Amino acid sequence: MSLEIFVPGRLCLFGEHSDWAAEYRRANSELRKGFTIIVGTNQGLYARVETHPDALVFLSTMPDGEVRTSQEVPMEPKALLAEAEAGGFFSYAAGVAFRMRSRYRIGGLVVDNYRTDLPVKKGLSSSAAVCVLTARALNRLYDLRMTTRCEMEYAYLGEITTPSRCGRMDQACAFGSRPILMVHDCETTTVEKLHLRAPIHMVIVDLGGKKDTTEILASLNRCYPFAQDSIARNLHHYLGPMNQEMVRRAVGHLSEGDAEGLGKLMTETQRLFDEYCAPACPGELAAPLLHRVLEHESISSLIWGGKGVGSQGDGSAQLVARSETERDEVMRILGREPGMSSLALDLRPVRGQTSGRNMLNSRS
Repeated sequence: MSLEIFVPGRLCLFGEHSDWAAEYRRANSELRKGFTIIVGTNQGLYARVETHPDALVFLSTMPDGEVRTSQEVPMEPKALLAEAEAGGFFSYAAGVAFRMRSRYRIGGLVVDNYRTDLPVKKGLSSSAAVCVLTARALNRLYDLRMTTRCEMEYAYLGEITTPSRCGRMDQACAFGSRPILMVHDCETTTVEKLHLRAPIHMVIVDLGGKKDTTEILASLNRCYPFAQDSIARNLHHYLGPMNQEMVRRAVGHLSEGDAEGLGKLMTETQRLFDEYCAPACPGELAAPLLHRVLEHESISSLIWGGKGVGSQGDGSAQLVARSETERDEVMRILGREPGMSSLALDLRPVRGQTSGRNMLNSRS
């Protein structure tokens, strides 16, 4: 049996880094819970999947057309763990397979990721998409009857089996394109779908630069669980009470369909991030390409504001356009910048979504 599966990337509108920071509440109860607002991208990974008698095989077509093929890794915990811990592109699928093979009686898996239109290593959770794809493929092929939350959990456990150190928001791409609010507390994550009253038109900009997510996460994690200096204290304050307030405001703007308020809040959030967070990893978070786009005079009248994406750095930027027409003009202008490319993302109302206000108000 062969199945078709699509998994999108993940854009963090607000709350980056607060997910993993909240896990340190196990050691320091003074830390605040993490709030994040996530939405799936229009782009992602397209794959055909089928069972294999006794091995994991992963073929991936990258955005530039390059095809990467893994070796056949025996579907045995020891071999899968070794592959996951070795790092590299295929370690993510091996990590998920290791976690699920340790829990379920399943056979092998062949994944033919025949198309990828999601930029990789740009803060859009391409690695998490691989993990969710692997978990979903094993779930459906072997009829494990796992919920989306369960797929997300195994995708997270699989990714942290590799050298990568992500938080729990990355695997929210499992929920597809709908915006969601996530509240993080130690190992617990609560998810609620958000309501949008009107469409909001956005641009995701691949800055064409480089960033070291591993270095960013390592540097910021060194400030936890207890603050030893002013840099760490500022980081705790930003990822705690300041982040909670910004996310509360963002939920309000989304519920009203207020693109202007949302864009201006992104600009304010970026300014505070630069002040409170960037000093913890100045080499990566100075992000000259990101700030060049955010301050680009040719698009200033076309957007309400914007900020960095994911772990921040020179990976991607997100911009809130003033209208659909002006969004297209922003993409045209930035398309002339050397090495940069843009993707459109429209946030649209979906029937049956909720506001998320009760979940925000019930947690501190």
